[in-house]
Amino acid sequence: MQETQILSGFQPVAAEPSASARAALVFDACQAGVILRAVLFVEVAVAVAALFGAQDSWDWLTKLALWTGGALPAVLVWLLAACSLKRSLARLRQRWQNAAGVALGALAGLYGCGMLALIGVVEPAPWLASAAAGAWLSALIVAGLVLRARARTPAATTARLGELQARIRPHFLFNTLNSAIALVRAEPARAEALLEDLSDLFRHALVDQGESVTLEQETTLAERYLSIEQVRFGERLRVQWSLDPRAAGAELPPLLLQPLVENAVKHGVEPSASGADLHISTERRGSTVVIKISNTVPGGQGAPGHGLALDNVRDRLNLLHDVHSQFQAGLKDGVYLVRMELPL
Repeated sequence: MQETQILSGFQPVAAEPSASARAALVFDACQAGVILRAVLFVEVAVAVAALFGAQDSWDWLTKLALWTGGALPAVLVWLLAACSLKRSLARLRQRWQNAAGVALGALAGLYGCGMLALIGVVEPAPWLASAAAGAWLSALIVAGLVLRARARTPAATTARLGELQARIRPHFLFNTLNSAIALVRAEPARAEALLEDLSDLFRHALVDQGESVTLEQETTLAERYLSIEQVRFGERLRVQWSLDPRAAGAELPPLLLQPLVENAVKHGVEPSASGADLHISTERRGSTVVIKISNTVPGGQGAPGHGLALDNVRDRLNLLHDVHSQFQAGLKDGVYLVRMELPL
């Protein structure tokens, strides 16, 4: 008997961190979400600062307009410089990345002060105060982005542990092994394929795949899972795939589709004697990829779940793609639909 993927699932894990782990940029100023938050934060800070010494609302609006003329170009210069130096900053340790962000903020503050001095708004020009203000504001922005980056780790770890737990749940594991035992004599090739699919699920749950994987990898894993469940449910599980090859390269967090597919099987197929129809589709629309996972619910909505899988998927999408992603889920006309949008 030839060596199967079951043996290939037990590969030694390298102790050396990957290149992506060594070179990680804490504040990626090229992302739209970072740009919007930075501009909004600085504008709010300028608006609050303009309140000091303002005689009335008109005086406050005048100061706000003048100071915005220096603060907005400064923050845009900071974002442009940080985005242009993205690869160089990613090679630095985190402490030096933070220091570089603060230093760029001080230079941006000097640039904003120079703009105001050039048009004669401030006289004399407060160079030191502007540099300090730029460094302080950039330090707050970088600190917020550092906290957001740290939030990725527990979310990804929780998801991976949750998927590992799902894979070794007694009823799933025992049902899969019982199905394989039943096929060993009658259809040994099919039993071997079933165990190989189970091996792939374990390997994906145990191996660190990094921050993101491709949509093609995720759909392949979901196909493995459904192949296992197809042996158990037979004709009760009716699966339809509509995959757009142009969307295969989209990036999403690892182990994202499988829990959604598992939810569809658990709440659509398992409680129904007639089974359910499961439809998974991907479609590229310009620079956006739309993913849909739907399942019929013949017996009504049934017992509601805890919603942990859906909340986890939503949070991980937001962490990876920020404002570029969308997530919607709901029951309508006997069909439960999960719809996701993410950039390509």
